Formats: sequence, structure tokens, C-alpha cells
Amino acid sequence: MELKAIRYEVADRVARLTLDRAHRGNAWTGRMHLEYRWAMTEAEADPEVRVVVVTGAENPDGRTAFCVGADAKALEGHVDKGGYDDGLRGSEPPMPDVDAPFAADFAFQLGMRTPVVAVVNGAAAGVGLVIACFADIRFGVQGAKLTTAAPKLGFPAEYGLSWLLPRLVGAGRAADWLLSGRIFLTDEAAEAGLLSAALPADDLGPHVERYVTDLARHVSPASVAATKAQLWGDLLHDDPAASVRHSMALLREMSTGPDFVEGARALSERRPPEF
Repeated sequence: MELKAIRYEVADRVARLTLDRAHRGNAWTGRMHLEYRWAMTEAEADPEVRVVVVTGAENPDGRTAFCVGADAKALEGHVDKGGYDDGLRGSEPPMPDVDAPFAADFAFQLGMRTPVVAVVNGAAAGVGLVIACFADIRFGVQGAKLTTAAPKLGFPAEYGLSWLLPRLVGAGRAADWLLSGRIFLTDEAAEAGLLSAALPADDLGPHVERYVTDLARHVSPASVAATKAQLWGDLLHDDPAASVRHSMALLREMSTGPDFVEGARALSERRPPEF
């Protein structure tokens, strides 16, 4: 696919997906939607990819955004057309092969075997915040503005945020952000647990690089895939006892695999495992 709205590259087992409309705050369009799902599908199908990193392109003028939400021109188009238009012109974008409960935007990110890390390097609003929330792990730059945006546009909670946010930050905080549409900062998001950390701009990149390099090289991909399926699957339908039984069955199965052999050997030899 010819990419016009994102950049996609794979190196050292890390797929990097960059929203690339910096001149518009990396605002979301139908074309970006199509390319984003294509890139996620590519990453999930690539056996060499151990982790996906999503971030926003940097603007040369220093006003970097992660994604400011739907492009204002697209919103005007909704009004002109008398209703919501996803901009996809009737085409169905590709989607990673995930179980049915996750087979929708952007829930498919939770159903992927590959962990998704969002690097919120600037403002995130509307669908931009959705993308970050549906990542498995999130880091942000200190002082960046976040908002659900929907209440100020007369929209409902978008893309399943009403299901996800209470599970990430609790019902009270989720209600605050979803009902008011107020702007809050990444510092508050980190305090609430939505972000693993909010870091100064100069520290964000190096911190993420160390994190994803370790995830890509020294963590068992079989363990990551199984644990991620447990994490989100248990939230959907398992009670604690069922989760324990399932985890013990997985433990018995995976203890016969090559990743366990390498992990145990590395522990004995006091070195980082290499998977």
C-alpha cells in the first residue's frame, strides 16, 4: 500500500507506526484510518515483529501532537452531509486476525498477540485518545493535553471508551473525563494509571527505546502472547477461579516449550534471556 498519512517501518523486531500529518496535528482522516489498520495487520502477521510502537510525527515548529482527533475539515463534512461519514468511501480496511470479541475498531489492538505501546508525544483528543487507550502500554510527554472531546461535539463516548476507560482508571475518573470532555494533562493521566509514566520530552524517547528493546529481545514472545490473551480475555468473561485454572493449564503446556528452556537456562547462567 502507498502510505500517505502514516509511516511504517520495522527494525530490530520493533514495528514503528507514526501518524504522519504533522502540519495538521496528525489529525485523523479516512485515509489515515485505512493505512493504520493496514499497518497493524502487517505487524501482527509478521513473525519478526515482537512489539508495535505508535506515535505522532514531530512538527518542525516544535508543536508536536500525538493525534488531535478527527480533522476539522472532516467534521465540517459530517455537517454538510447531514450525518457521520467515516471517509472510507465504502471500503472495508484490513484488520488483524483476532477473536470475535475484539474484532472492531480499535478493540482489535487488545486481541493482537503483539503488544502495542503508545507514545503520546503531544496532544491527544477524540480518536487520538482512543488509539492510545486501546494500546497495552502507554507513555506520555509531561504537560501534553488530553481530552475525549466527544461531549463538546455532541457525540457519545467513541469507539468503546465507555467499556475500556472504567477498566483502566475506574468508573469515577472515567465518568469525569467522558461526561465533561474537559482537558486534562498527561501528568494527571499518569497519576490515574492511564500512562505508565509521563516524562520530560528529552527523556521520553530514550526511556521508550530501552523499554521496547527489552520487550523485543529479552521477553518470551510466547509468554507475551499468552499473557496478553489472559489479561484482556479474563476481563471479558472469566471469574477469578476460572482465571487460575486457565493459567495453570497454560503453565503446564508452556513448560514444555523452547522459551521456557531458554528462560530457565538464562536464569541459571545469570544472563538476560534471548528469545
